[in-house]
Amino acid sequence: MRGSDREVNVVSASEPHVAHNYSPLPVTAASAEGAWITDVDGRRYLDCLGAYSAVNFGHRHPRIVAAALDQIGRVTLTSRAFRSAGLEPFCAALATLCGKDMVLPMNTGAEAVESAIKVARKWGYDVKGVADGAATVIVAGGNFHGRTISIVSFSDDPEARTGFGPFTPGFIQVPYGDADAVAAAIDQNTVAVLLEPIQGEAGIIVPPEDYLPRVRDLCTSQNVLMIADEIQSGLGRTGTTFACAHWNVEPDVYTLGKALGGGILPVSAVVADADVLGVLHPGEHGSTFGGNPLAAAVGHTVVDMLADGTWQHRAAELGAHLHARLGELVGNGVVAVRGLGLWAGIDVEPSLGSGKDVCLRLAERGVLAKDTHGSTLRLAPPLVITREEIDWAVDQLAEAVRSSS
Repeated sequence: MRGSDREVNVVSASEPHVAHNYSPLPVTAASAEGAWITDVDGRRYLDCLGAYSAVNFGHRHPRIVAAALDQIGRVTLTSRAFRSAGLEPFCAALATLCGKDMVLPMNTGAEAVESAIKVARKWGYDVKGVADGAATVIVAGGNFHGRTISIVSFSDDPEARTGFGPFTPGFIQVPYGDADAVAAAIDQNTVAVLLEPIQGEAGIIVPPEDYLPRVRDLCTSQNVLMIADEIQSGLGRTGTTFACAHWNVEPDVYTLGKALGGGILPVSAVVADADVLGVLHPGEHGSTFGGNPLAAAVGHTVVDMLADGTWQHRAAELGAHLHARLGELVGNGVVAVRGLGLWAGIDVEPSLGSGKDVCLRLAERGVLAKDTHGSTLRLAPPLVITREEIDWAVDQLAEAVRSSS
């Protein structure tokens, strides 16, 4: 059994009818607006997690809520058995934002990754000429792309893998940030390289400056698809529309999710050119809810909000302030800070407690954050957060670290 008996029992007592696949902080949300959450007792908390980047535009952003309510008043679900009025406009806008031709709409981030893997294999067989059943995908160590069986098959996180085998074959793992290892792993059966431009769950790991450009060059020269999982890093989080843009890299395939749903409902997508997504034919892949009218209305609104770059600029400007303030804590209970934009991984001195311990102390001080592994926590506040709120949150972190010493 993972975790302490006490932790498992506390969760069981608090939510006896909810499967115990999470160990939540002892905060019960009742309402939320902007960057703030109010619990059932009326206490307010500054949300510095942002639902793992799903709430990029803040809780209940008025423009997104209005679009959702308008659509709810007309039609919410049709399946893909026939067309719905908003789907093509949404896909056209998202394709334009990504600089691609086509969109495969899905629901969750894990679905988008699974779909991208299917598309890459089909492309490998139909276009590249890989022998049937021989396609392989190169992945990075320390990755997090979801928790389906196929995805945990290429994870190296024991919590995600232990007890869930047998695993899906066809994946080759190499160290993250090591372009030479990618080059050595590519062979005639390689159909794709799948990676996060910045690794989120691993602790907001930013790769070496030459990593993504070299992977891009390798994929181009070896006729391999480069798939960028921008589910957490994309749609404004790092100060650019997509994190890949920090290195002037354009992948062949984007997987998107989280913020695409505007903090209202799950919306995800695979975005690529027609020579890639065009390998799919009717009956080969689908989703009853993927691209539903409500999702299309919300997703289209999110894309429109990102079109002029205002949100990206805000994330870059406030992110610089966040990282400057966090940098002041290094050597004072904090070992290291990483990240770009409004996304930060913070390594705390292990003697001061685990990442979970620090997050519990932060919650007591009115700030919500989440640990990753060991003594690391991450911050991903909504992009509506203010400079003053960032200052206050960092001050609370400084006190939370100090109170453990």
